[in-house]
Amino acid sequence: MMKRVTIFSGHYGSGKTNLAVNYALMLREMDYKVSIADLDIVNPYFRTKDSEELFAKNDIELISLPFANTSVDLPSLPSAAYGLFDRKDRQVIIDLGGDDRGALALGRFVPRLKEDNDYEMIFTVNFYRPLTTTVEEAYEVFREIEYASKLKFTKIVNNSNLGEETTAEDVIRTVEMTEHLAKLTNTEVMYTAVKESIADDVLKAVGNNKVFRLKLQEKLF
Repeated sequence: MMKRVTIFSGHYGSGKTNLAVNYALMLREMDYKVSIADLDIVNPYFRTKDSEELFAKNDIELISLPFANTSVDLPSLPSAAYGLFDRKDRQVIIDLGGDDRGALALGRFVPRLKEDNDYEMIFTVNFYRPLTTTVEEAYEVFREIEYASKLKFTKIVNNSNLGEETTAEDVIRTVEMTEHLAKLTNTEVMYTAVKESIADDVLKAVGNNKVFRLKLQEKLF
């Protein structure tokens, strides 16, 4: 069953923002009302806000918080951010900053998230990025983010890619690594995210329906 709030986090450069944008568009195509909150205070250059025009075109509400690259204490959150948890008719997506520092931005929302208990916390992993090239490295980042955010991850998305040069074989060789990480962390793999051009080949190899086709390829890195 789909949770009402979906939080995307992961190591810097894992592609979580691209996933959040694609996920928002998918939900909108399913006729859900969708709001997306940009809580990425770590990287002000590749942010959800970059897709502002796209969201407006697809009737997706964007809440962009104006504190990127400033204090993680979040001294002035717009009321709309808190109001998301009261609007039960909407699917809410949160694009969280990379690594443990970015996870601190979730702090003020954690009590409400736990109270409602209607969320997924997604760990986005790209095994082709520095510091997450092995299961052991990814596990360390996973735990660091949980500790900083004070919230447990519930699922993992394998977003392993090499940008536009990514082949089906590149993705397939990381599927077993992702399953191993899920066992170590007592979570489950939500899906493997792949660009549309190689999705069918990956699906044949994986042998299940846990393949998410990325329609937008901007800023995979």
